[in-house]
Amino acid sequence: MSGQTYIEVWDRCLKIIRDNLADQAYKTWFAPIKAIALEDSVLTVEVPSDFFREYIEENYLSLLSSVLRREIGPKANLIYNVRIIEGVTVKEKPQKRDKYTNVEIASPEDGARYEGSAYLIPGLRKLNIDPQLNPIYSFDNFVEGECNRLGRAAGISIAANPGKSTFNPLFLYGGSGLGKTHLAQAIGIAIKEKFPDKVVLYVSANLFQSQYMAAACSAKSNNNSNKIADFLRFYQLIDVLIIDDVHEFADKKGTQGVFFHIFNYLHQSGKQLVLTSDKPPVDLQGLEQRLLSRFKWGLSVELLPPSYETRLAILKAKSEREGVVITDDVLEYIARKVKSNIRELEGTLFSLIANATFTKKTITLELAQELINKIVADRPVEISVNRIQSTVCNYFGITNDQFLSKTRKREIVQARQIAMYLSRNMTKTSLASIGSQLGGKDHATVLHACNTVSDLIDTDRSFRQFVTDIEKQLVSSN
Repeated sequence: MSGQTYIEVWDRCLKIIRDNLADQAYKTWFAPIKAIALEDSVLTVEVPSDFFREYIEENYLSLLSSVLRREIGPKANLIYNVRIIEGVTVKEKPQKRDKYTNVEIASPEDGARYEGSAYLIPGLRKLNIDPQLNPIYSFDNFVEGECNRLGRAAGISIAANPGKSTFNPLFLYGGSGLGKTHLAQAIGIAIKEKFPDKVVLYVSANLFQSQYMAAACSAKSNNNSNKIADFLRFYQLIDVLIIDDVHEFADKKGTQGVFFHIFNYLHQSGKQLVLTSDKPPVDLQGLEQRLLSRFKWGLSVELLPPSYETRLAILKAKSEREGVVITDDVLEYIARKVKSNIRELEGTLFSLIANATFTKKTITLELAQELINKIVADRPVEISVNRIQSTVCNYFGITNDQFLSKTRKREIVQARQIAMYLSRNMTKTSLASIGSQLGGKDHATVLHACNTVSDLIDTDRSFRQFVTDIEKQLVSSN
């Protein structure tokens, strides 16, 4: 490696990566990366965003690691330099005063480019900014299933008329890897396609927090409140604001305060907000009540773990997009074995493709079994509300339709109450979400059911045996 420049080393890495990826995947994820330094065995590259870095690490880490070790050596290491915000281009002449912050406006020449401010030039009415949307996360690439149907329908409705529907904000919540980011970005992409002039921005809560802290620190050190005003005005000019992982604002009072004002301004101005979180608003801790109440103004949608049919459809779509022919028996095997979330499902598929590519093996059922046994063989399957419902129905010999009906027959009511009790004790799902999934019941109904079951367990031996049997089935099948 002696005498070779970082550009030469990275070019060789890219050549190998390109040979192992579909053209579109290569152009989207690796062509934009630039090498900027190589010291000893450490290669530094520049990537467009933190999201970009996370996606590469989640989906192409195995391939990237193998290539780097081959070109640099066994001690190869990679450092990312994230290019978060670039300059913005002035499109219109500024107004005299911002009506929301009442801060005096500068008068830059129309069309001038600014590199100094991380946010905006005061008073701009429109910004030409990168929305930070990944084209791969479109509705075309979003596989619909029972787990996400409501969220997708709401997203399409919003994209057709952003800010004008009752779905504002749209609050998407669910466990890690269930497609919240994909769906949120798909909404942004669809809006930009239909309304090119709208200013759309996707930003993680962590990045929003970092931007605010940078502005606050700069304002404090330079005794210049305009930094905070610039930050506020930048976000007030967004037409569609997508904040990912909003639960990360917990216990950050300053960030919550500034986001509260931004939220109010955008909502009152008819702008669209899309928020994602790992929990529903009712279960979020460390957030101010005034924010939580606003999160509930629109529509809250939970994304659930995908069913077998949805997992199989996702695998088929992904393999086709990667340009790799994989037989149905292999895809069906992966869909049966990897159940927890979509991210792990896709990661397993990409690992299988990379393994076959580097070892020059054909992708067979045997190869898939060998790989998956190393990844998920000893990992218990997460117990879900849907799985508990199915187990309870099978135990009592009733159908799903009967279970979800409004009948007051004692055996049906009892089965629902047991399912609610077990869902509360064996999952991390909120009471409101449990009620929604188990017959459209409210929070209070679920709490009453749990108390009833708890009392019967203490006083009725036969009933206690029912609950014990079902618990054993859920644990043993895990």
